Amino acid sequence: MTLIWAFLLLVAQGAAPQSPAAPKPAITPPADPASSHFTADAGILLVFVKPALTADYELAIRTLQEALAKDPDPGRSAAAKSWKVYKANEPDAKGNPIYIHVMLPTVPNFDYRPSLLLDELVKDLAPELLTKYADSFAAPPTRLNLVEFAHMSVAPLPIAEPKKPGQQR
Repeated sequence: MTLIWAFLLLVAQGAAPQSPAAPKPAITPPADPASSHFTADAGILLVFVKPALTADYELAIRTLQEALAKDPDPGRSAAAKSWKVYKANEPDAKGNPIYIHVMLPTVPNFDYRPSLLLDELVKDLAPELLTKYADSFAAPPTRLNLVEFAHMSVAPLPIAEPKKPGQQR
């Protein structure tokens, strides 16, 4: 159910119809399993937060938003332009608030981990901010790489029939 809501939010964002895109640059697979790199054109990060600690999570995200808005780095600026964070009106089955980070398009080889970005960008970061941020998670974030399957305002292409043994094209 949560995945459906996240996907609906992505669609509701109003992505413009796309013509076939040029191939994306090769993306290096992350060596760190906790990384938040995306390997597809679109990505979603689902974050489940403990109800009592939503203020801590939101403070960290707002602090990051403020830092990214002032950051002159072109890579981080490109990531920030295509990164939106939504809060679902409905909690998960355990009552935890759900935050949906939507990256459309994603930036190749960029780690979207807020904790890393905060550590890099905020020089006078209160030491407890990152601790409170990490403690706010009800479960590890879920990273989803999305590949467009269908754009509903465009007629579908015919499905290619599978080649039969001995058949020439």
